[in-house]
Formats: sequence, C-alpha cells, structure tokens
Amino acid sequence: MYRLNVRDHFMIAHSFRGDIFGPAQRMHGATYVVDVTLQRRELDEDGLVVDIGMAGEALKTVLAEFNFQNLDDVEEFQGRNTTTEFMARVIFERLATAIQLGHLGEAALGLDSLCVTLHESHVAWASYEGEL
Repeated sequence: MYRLNVRDHFMIAHSFRGDIFGPAQRMHGATYVVDVTLQRRELDEDGLVVDIGMAGEALKTVLAEFNFQNLDDVEEFQGRNTTTEFMARVIFERLATAIQLGHLGEAALGLDSLCVTLHESHVAWASYEGEL
C-alpha cells in the first residue's frame, strides 16, 4: 500500500459532559496537530498517491471551519462530546466528501483509504480510518 501524509493544525475550545472527563468538563482549549494519510494500492499514472498540494489545501479548508471556534457553539455538535476521536471522524468525513467531489483531482478517486490522526499532545492521539 502506498501512503502520502499531509499535516496541519487547528485550535479549538470546548467542554465535555460526564464525570469521566473530570476537569475537562470545564471549558478548555486544544491545539491539534492533524495528520492525514491517503492510501492506494497502485500509484496513479503520474506516479503519485495524490497531488500533495491539493491534499494540503483540502485539509486546510476543512480545518478552517473549526479553527478558533468554540465547538460547544457549533449547532451540528449540540448534545455531543467533541472528543479527539469524534473530531477525527468529522474531519475524515469532510475530507472523504472533498475527494468524492473532485477537490483533490480526478486521480484521487482511485484512493483506497484515508486515515485522520489528531495529536492532542506529544504523548496522546486518536485517529479514524476508513475505506473510500
């Protein structure tokens, strides 16, 4: 399997509901480093997994929706704990849609899978991976 990774970051505020979260039930901030790994079994006709510039721009566009936002105020997330795991899936779904809409070029339609990893800190991360 061939893989290409692009990286960016975004900053958010949020709070969680539930005793399991302890002090994180209070409003707090997070700066996530985001790795997106695009995978395919065979390279495209140009010898690429996907155009790295287009992949980076698509990630930047998706993250711009959340950057400097209080996720507690995002209507779509009402009633949900916007955990690192949850946000990895949200970003995955938005990138998968961007790929299907051709925002990463026609060759990206040949991608087999995508993995989104959110690094909460230098010692903790969560990811979501799925087929395209």
